[in-house]
Amino acid sequence: MSNRKLLSLELTTPVDDDRPVYLSGNFCEWNPDIPDFEMKRVSKGKYKFTFAPEIKLPDTIEYKYTRGGWNYVELDTYGNSPENRKIDSSVGNFTDFVPYWRHDGSTAFIKKLMPKVKVVSEKFEIPQLGKTRKIYILLPHDYEQNTEKRYPVLYMQDAQNLFGKGSSFGNWEIDKRLSLLAEREKGDVIIVAIDHADEERFNEYSPYTVEKKGKGLGMKYANFIVRNLKPFIDANYRTKTERQFTGIGGSSMGGLISIYAGLMYPEAIGRLMVLSPALWVSPKIYFDAIEFFSPMDTNIYLYGGGKEGSAMIPNVKKMKETIESQGWDTEKIQIKLSTDPKGEHNEKRWGQEFPKAIEWLFF
Repeated sequence: MSNRKLLSLELTTPVDDDRPVYLSGNFCEWNPDIPDFEMKRVSKGKYKFTFAPEIKLPDTIEYKYTRGGWNYVELDTYGNSPENRKIDSSVGNFTDFVPYWRHDGSTAFIKKLMPKVKVVSEKFEIPQLGKTRKIYILLPHDYEQNTEKRYPVLYMQDAQNLFGKGSSFGNWEIDKRLSLLAEREKGDVIIVAIDHADEERFNEYSPYTVEKKGKGLGMKYANFIVRNLKPFIDANYRTKTERQFTGIGGSSMGGLISIYAGLMYPEAIGRLMVLSPALWVSPKIYFDAIEFFSPMDTNIYLYGGGKEGSAMIPNVKKMKETIESQGWDTEKIQIKLSTDPKGEHNEKRWGQEFPKAIEWLFF
């Protein structure tokens, strides 16, 4: 630890309100609201802080900005909490930018740009399974104003965990994250969210029969999305019907059925959002990737976390390598592999990955 010459930090943020802005870091034991580290507001959306000469600073300062607590910490352009900022304490002046702030523990959102959530049907028929299912649609905030505009579509699994209040398992908060994408003109996508089948979720999302879990119904479920649900959505909403504007996505078992559907129906689906897929269910998924997949301008976003079991990251890497080893050129297939050594198997982490995947897949 050593005394350094005076160090100043200047912050700009478009979110200008009455809440003070504090500096927190390894120089104050990461307390988020110490009065001595409150920044001075110099003009609208602009703040400045100069470290007093008596403050002993570490050689490398790690820090973040808050609006008075960790429930109000700075967020990045995707609505995620960024890594700690780091600077050399010998720097004389440093400027930062914060696009959004966490609000009451929730991700940031822009109310006027939130998608419109509607129920397509309380009991949409799945003839392949002899069942019905609740299905939602999230329309861009200005869908009803732009009456001639058409949009790409992403069909997502596990609707209960994706938006609104979420469920006991968690919440991706995709409605809020879409509002942030919309501000950057990357939110023009329709989301069709399908409720999972509760106790029969595993079987519906598994294309393969698994001992002690019963028969896999994934083939029939994937067929329902392509042959029944997609035609209905295309007929009743202003969609871009072509395969390159049609995606499917999900996590865990929802990720497994999503990549399977893409493999089996490349003529209908060209964008895959596959987060933490349950590739452990059957090694046959790699065989299917070789035998049945014939890509036509296909983009696949693969994600795995290091705290989801020792096999998760190796499995998603193997899937990427399996597909790429077929020798298709990049005009036919592109695969984006995202990994996080600290990533856990939960809705919060998948929600953080969602806007990155949307941006890469569709924009």
